[in-house]
Order: sequence, then C-alpha cells, then structure tokens
Amino acid sequence: MPSTTLAGGVSRRAWRILLTGLLGATATGALAAEPRADTDLTTVAPVDPAGTPTADPATPDEAGAEVLVTARRRQERAQDVPIALSVVGSEALERTGNFTLGQVQQLVPSLQVFSFNPRNTNINIRGLGSNVALTNDGLENGVGIYIDNVFYGRVGQSQFDLVDLDRIEVLRGPQGTLFGKNTTAGAINISTRAPSFTTEFAGEATLGDYGYHQVRGSLSGPIVADTIAYRLSIADTHRDGFLTNVTTRQRAQDYDNFSARGQLLITPTPTLAIKLIGDYAQQKQHFVLGIFADYFGTYDNGAAIPNNFRDRTARAGYTPLPVDPFARRGEADSHYQSDMKSYGASAQLDWDLGQAALTSITAYRWWDWDPANDGDNTGLAVTTRAQQANRQRQFSQEIRLASTGTNTVDYVVGAYYFWQIVRGYGATAYGPAAANWNLPAVSATIGNAALSGFEARSTSTPETKSLAAFGQATWNATDALHLTVGLRYTTERKNGRFQQFHFTGADLSSLSAQARAAALAIRSQFNPVMDFTTRLNDDSLSGLATLSYRVAPDALLYASYSRGSKSGGLNLTALPAGIDPNVRPEGVNAYEVGLKSQWFDRAVTLNLAGFWTDVADYQTGITEQLANTVTYRQYIANIPSVRSRGVEGDLVWSPTRHASLNASFSYTDATYRDYRNAPQAPERLNLGGIQNLTGQQLAGVPKFTYTLGADAAQPLGGALELYGHADYAHRSSFNTTAGNSRYGIIDAYGVLNLRVGLRTEDARWDLSAWVRNAGDTDYFQTLSPTNFGLVTGIVGDPRTWGVTLRTKL
Repeated sequence: MPSTTLAGGVSRRAWRILLTGLLGATATGALAAEPRADTDLTTVAPVDPAGTPTADPATPDEAGAEVLVTARRRQERAQDVPIALSVVGSEALERTGNFTLGQVQQLVPSLQVFSFNPRNTNINIRGLGSNVALTNDGLENGVGIYIDNVFYGRVGQSQFDLVDLDRIEVLRGPQGTLFGKNTTAGAINISTRAPSFTTEFAGEATLGDYGYHQVRGSLSGPIVADTIAYRLSIADTHRDGFLTNVTTRQRAQDYDNFSARGQLLITPTPTLAIKLIGDYAQQKQHFVLGIFADYFGTYDNGAAIPNNFRDRTARAGYTPLPVDPFARRGEADSHYQSDMKSYGASAQLDWDLGQAALTSITAYRWWDWDPANDGDNTGLAVTTRAQQANRQRQFSQEIRLASTGTNTVDYVVGAYYFWQIVRGYGATAYGPAAANWNLPAVSATIGNAALSGFEARSTSTPETKSLAAFGQATWNATDALHLTVGLRYTTERKNGRFQQFHFTGADLSSLSAQARAAALAIRSQFNPVMDFTTRLNDDSLSGLATLSYRVAPDALLYASYSRGSKSGGLNLTALPAGIDPNVRPEGVNAYEVGLKSQWFDRAVTLNLAGFWTDVADYQTGITEQLANTVTYRQYIANIPSVRSRGVEGDLVWSPTRHASLNASFSYTDATYRDYRNAPQAPERLNLGGIQNLTGQQLAGVPKFTYTLGADAAQPLGGALELYGHADYAHRSSFNTTAGNSRYGIIDAYGVLNLRVGLRTEDARWDLSAWVRNAGDTDYFQTLSPTNFGLVTGIVGDPRTWGVTLRTKL
C-alpha cells in the first residue's frame, strides 16, 4: 500500500509540490549539460577541490571522451589503470533507468546480484563473494561496497535506491591493498555528485503501470561564493505489488523507498577542502511471499519421501495452489514484510600539501532491519514467524597520504580502522497446524501442547574491531613501463554471544510427567535452548604486484598477481552438534592478464581480461532444514578449495556523436576443487546427509553472461532531438541451492529494456517512454526446494512500462 508520509512526517504531496516548484524555477547562469549518445559507460572529468570528478562542459560530445576513476585512490583515466573494472556513469544510469544495484548488474556481466530480501542479498563478482545461503551476521561479504569512500559493513545497507550518482566502479578481483576490508572478490565503488559553486538543479518525475511513481531531484549551489557550497538530493519511489496473496486477497512484492542526502563542501583555502555528508533512507516492502514452483514426492531413486508435501496437505485437508509460478500468486496466512532504515554521516578532508595530498575520512552509520516472514509459505498456520531483525552500527576512520603530480615513483600510504556491532533479534513461532504438519507420528495432545503457540527467540551480538596499515607504489620506469606493488597488514578482533530461549508457549502443567517431558523434548528439537560466547583474532597480510606496458599510445598490456584475505567469521546461531563456532579465514591467490585499448581516434574501445583465482578455506553459508520440520538453521563453514577462472571483454563503438554500440561478456568457470562434505540435495537425502561436490559449478554462478546495448539520436531541428536506447542482458543457467539440487536450477534467460524520447539539445527538458523486460520474459531469481518436496521460488519482475520527464536547470 502507498505510504502517505515520509521521514520527518513529510507527505508525498509536499515533496511533489516542492519538485513542481523547482521544475518551474529558472536560475541565472545555470549549467546545462549537453546530451550525448557516445563514449563508453560514463564520462567523468576534472576534479573539484574535494577530489570528486565533475562534468567538464568543454568536451561532452567528443567520441572517446575521458573516463576518470578513483579505483587506485587517485584520479586516473580508466584506460590507464591496469585493473579489470567496469564504470557505469550517471548518463548510462539515466539512459537505462537503473537506480539499484540489482538493476546495475544488467550492465556488468561479471556482477551477479540476487536477493531473497534486502538483508539476504548475495553479490558475486567472477563467481566469488557470497553464495546462495541466507546471510549470517557473523560473516562479511567478499565484495566490498563503498559509497563516497565509506565502507558499508552489511550488504543490506546498499539495497536502497541510489540517489544523485556520479558513477559506479565495479572492480573485479581482490582489492585488498587499498580497499582492504574483505574485498577478496572485488569492490563496488559508488560516488555521488559533489556540491557545486554554480547553482544547478536536476529533477525527474516518472509514472508507470503497477501504480509506479517516482520523483528524483537534486539542488546545488553556493552558500558563500567560492567557499561553501551545498547539495541536496532526494529520491521517492513507490510501486504496487507484482504478486497476489490469495489468502489475504492483498498485493505483495510492492516497493516503497525514500532516500535523501545532504552535502556541504567547505574550501577555506585553495589547498583545503572539507566535505560533510548526511544521508537517510527508508524502505518498506510487503515481501517475501513464496511462490509454489514445483512439487516432488519421491527421491531420485524412486523411493517415496516420508511425510512429503502431498502427505501433509492431505492430512490437513488443505488444497494448495496449483504449480503456476508466473500466475504470480501465493497464499501465506501470516504477516510478512521487509522494512529497513539506514542513516549516516561522514566527513572527508582533502589537503593539498604540495608534493603530496592528505585525505581523512571519518564516518558513522546505522542500519535497522525489521522483517516478518511466513515460514511455511502456505495458507496454514504452521510457522507463523521466522525472522531475524538487526540493529547494526559501525564507525570507520581512514587516513592516507598520496603523491601528487608526475613522479618517478607514485605512492599511496595510509591506515584504516573499522568497528561494527550487529545486534540480532530472532523469532520463530508456531501455529495450531504445526504439530499435524510436522509430527504425524506424535499424538495430537502432545504435539499441539508442544508447538501450538510456542515461540522461541534469540539474540546475537557479533562485534568486530579491525585495524590496518597499507601502502602502494608505482615505479614509472619509462613512459611505457610501470611496476606497481602494494601491501596491507590487517589485525582483526571479533567476539560475540548467542542466546536462544523459549519465549512463550502453552502451559504444560496439566500433562502427565511423561507427556510433559515429550512436549519439552519437541520444543528442544525445534529450537534448543543455547547460550555461548566465542571470539577470534586474525592477522593477515595482503598484497599485489602488477606490471603494465603501453605498446601503443592507446594500448595497455598488464599482468598482475594479488593475494587477498578475508577475516574469519563467528557462527552465532543455533549450531548443530560438532560445528565450530569460529570459521577460518579465507585466503585468495589471484592472477590476471589484460588488454586495454582504443582505436580509430578512440571511437572504439576494446578491453579484455583473463583471470585465475584460487581460494583456500572458502567461507560459505549453509542452510540446513531440520528433519520433520519446516525449521531451518543457518551457519558458516569452510570449503577447503574453490577455483574461479575465465575471460571477460568489453567493446564500445561510437561511430558518430549520435550513435553508440556496446557489448560485454563474461565466461566464468567457478568450481569446487575440494568439497567432499557438502550438504546433500533434498532429492538425494535418502543416500545420506552429505555429498561430494568436488568439480561442480559453484552455486549462484552462471557460466556465461553477456550484455548488448545501443544508443542513437537524431536532431529534428528547432533545438529538438529524438533519441532511443536499448539494452539486453543474458545469463546462462545457474543453481541457487547450496547442495546443487536439480530443483534449484534457474534456466537461462535474457531481459530486454527499451527507451525512446524527445529532448532539447541543451538537455533542459527530456520526455521519454520506457519498457523494462519488453519481452515479458518469465524467469526466476531464486528456487528453494525443501526436504519434504515443496519448491518455492522468487520470480523476476514482469514487463513494466512508464514515462519520465526530466529537467536540468
């Protein structure tokens, strides 16, 4: 249902009135960025005093215009950086209409983002990062996410609308030397637009089907000429649900998001810049509603599954929905939601000392996660609550010193401190149908007394303190030959406590002593009482060595070796017997060769990379279903050896200023090299609880992905221009279960997005119509088979359409 008020009690109508007023305003001397259909994924130009790239109005329409990045903590041309990276700029985001990381993956083939809900989001680069199990609060993702130079400790913090972006850099492979914090698979470096000393405004309003409406706006300008500037940015999005809950007759999988960011840029002297940032975001969804995707009642060898889904429904006198997942209907009877808030503040100081520049970044962030779930995905009151709320807090401080100008040796040295606590509050509750559903062999008197109305709760408090020192230097041996080496030493301390207790339940005093003992045993089987603490210390050394050679003015060859480390984790959950509460650190050795090149006066850009990554003690999340229940326990384990190898390529051709074509591909062979104690797939559980997955493809990793894109524009005269955009993203099949169940295979699919519009040549006004998933392709995001034969899934978005009006003043 649409929200009527936003943060601070501000109504949607108030924001729309504000935006309408701003849309009608004019500003003397306002900047007008020219439209363009060329370049690769973005164009970013000279640096402002705060060190953030800003648009250069002098060369916006030249084919092959510069793409500047800060992937090595200094501003460089992307084509000069010997790192495999993809850059998605603000113009590419506007052309595609993408405003979340899940949508951005359609432009970056080696990036994989799929989500059970915002907290349980998996992000992989080259097949590594996090697997398909649910999130564990004691474990970090192997892909680091940074927004305006601040590390985000939980992946859920990045699942809000991204607002007023300058660019997104996706760095592939270990980035441990400069980015550090658990970036063994790569890093996503997101930069927002900085304040401007010239008054400017950009805004847009969108209407679409499924009740979709969105407003986005940013306003920037001086407070004190050439000394203090501000920037205010907002995004407000609403969409009705794609799904229908036939039990409650309500829509589900809706989306309501509000994001705001304010910045101050203070430049008291020409050599000193201070940037202060505050942001707030809140998101509400009526989700997750599981969709029935399949049933199976026998194991693969033909033996019947005891107490399978059909047995349970027949015993309950319940007729489930037929398997028709793309009818987009579910039937949960309990409340479900995915609500969260995030807010934070940061201060960045940039001080030009002459031959070196000093940077300090201080930040504190909050993230509150409030879910609710129907644990059985049916219209019966079996598991009425199954959720883990979070209250996350983090503090970070980074300081670095970097050389400036042209030197024989360029360097960056620094130190980094990070503190985080993730307070977890778990709840599992059972309804009157639980005993009949799970325990057919137990008398109804004992079973109902044990489970009906029974609720267990838990708390967990993983805390992390991390301190690192790092340095990286590039020896510019000649104008063509460069050698880069780097080291990072990290010491990390983690500790935490887990408690699980019985919160409420039926009074058992009226039962006989024997029946009471049996009921208590059932409660302990489902949710055992636990209380333990654990801690670990981890010291690690990461490093890299890269040799690059410019064989021509616009052709760079490079080869690199990097060693990354991901700190150990804490298993703060209801652990099975014999599982260590501490998880060993993950070590990565990565090798890469690449070519970065531009041709025909930079009208063509061709980049290629080949990679080979060996991972020891790969950390993975295990989701395990308790026998004869719908209760799951999640914990972390180490896989002895994993390997990811493959090739990637990016091609952009801009034959004219009015036309551009691009193509990217990624082939990833990510396999378990030694995994002889993997959890068994449900269809083979009668053969034992473990299996050997050595040699099999990692879960959640398609072998082949590619994207195609095209942009074209045609001047119409009278300062008007007609333009069009198309992009297509394809992924081969992949599995979304930790046990590689055949019922978890997502078939290959591709999604086509289209946009056509009319704009003024100065980009002051832009009206466009768009279609996402134009072919109305049916595809799954995840598939989850249970031990008793029910397969639920999360389906991808259907075809949607809308119109967008933009202005820049």
